[in-house]
Amino acid sequence: MSILDTQIDALAGGPANLSQYHGKAVLLVNVASQCGFTPQYAALERLHQRYAARGFTVLGAPCNQFMGQEPGSEEEIAEFCSGTYGVTFPMTQKIEINGRGAHPLYASLHGISDAEGYQGHIRWNFEKFLIAPNGEVVARFAPQVDPEDKQIVDAIEAALRN
Repeated sequence: MSILDTQIDALAGGPANLSQYHGKAVLLVNVASQCGFTPQYAALERLHQRYAARGFTVLGAPCNQFMGQEPGSEEEIAEFCSGTYGVTFPMTQKIEINGRGAHPLYASLHGISDAEGYQGHIRWNFEKFLIAPNGEVVARFAPQVDPEDKQIVDAIEAALRN
């Protein structure tokens, strides 16, 4: 089963089966509005704009599990992201990503290793997973890795070529 067969609601409400992203490369990022990494929204939006025409999207997943850094309602989150950073990429509902209440999407990602060999629970806001157009998770990036870092850009380019 592909990770893109997972059901998750969209930020605006209602079901949004991830199967709509089959054939696209997706950078899945757990996001928060009051985090030291929140300015990464700007770089994520630039990536989204830069590669959208080639079959790429960023997909944000708001989460309040790290020191309560995403306390707002879904409406407040959407307003903050679009108003402050001009975010146009899609967002999921606010979810849990670790622990017993972890959404199945993220529970399935805990076993993916990053370049340093880390695998396990999500460490902090803005951890990134690159999903290839066939639904395979091909890379994991630590929260502190800037979205426009060469390693992420190269991985996106490779996913779009294959």
